[in-house]
Amino acid sequence: MPPRQPRRRSYDQYCASARALDAVGDRWTLLIVRELLAGPRRYTDLHADLPGVSTDMLATRLKDMETQGLATRRRLPPPGAATVYELTPRGAGLLPVLTALAEWGAPDLAERRPTDAVRAHWFALPLLPLLRRLPATEGPAVVDVALDEGVFHVRLGGEGPVYGDGPAEAPDARLVLDADTCRELGNGTLTVEQGVKAGRIEVLGDGPVATALRGT
Repeated sequence: MPPRQPRRRSYDQYCASARALDAVGDRWTLLIVRELLAGPRRYTDLHADLPGVSTDMLATRLKDMETQGLATRRRLPPPGAATVYELTPRGAGLLPVLTALAEWGAPDLAERRPTDAVRAHWFALPLLPLLRRLPATEGPAVVDVALDEGVFHVRLGGEGPVYGDGPAEAPDARLVLDADTCRELGNGTLTVEQGVKAGRIEVLGDGPVATALRGT
């Protein structure tokens, strides 16, 4: 029996879009990027926050991403002593792509299906454009966002991951709201100021970021 040929992975088209899809067009790849935009993650953490992906598929996609120069793998020093995956600069460059996809797909979130999994930090990408339009403040800022589903934080400016799971150590402001309100903020049908006036959003904090969020 002749040896099995490897699966064809390229569109073989001299086109920038085709080349991009050669690298990130496979199922799960962009969602892995979404998770790694929050910073280095262990394999087990990635598997937990990508419900529906098999262990074999996740391992294959991570290996593909290393081959494509989108992600790297490294060992944390003690006491961590765990292997983590993180984005390369080329992989992190997919942030605008995922932000645009989130904006394009937002109308399809009007109704949550019974089978839909949800993680709080999945709302970070749709919120980024809105929060980045805040009036300029001195230096980077961090905003906590508290939903019933959990808490995440978004970094505005500076270096490092653009968002992260869980609360920040010293946020400049904190938004408290529900997932439906967060969805409306992300798709542009509601502003933070409108949500505050309607009693749907609570803004905690006294600094310039909190003031800008309240619109006062």
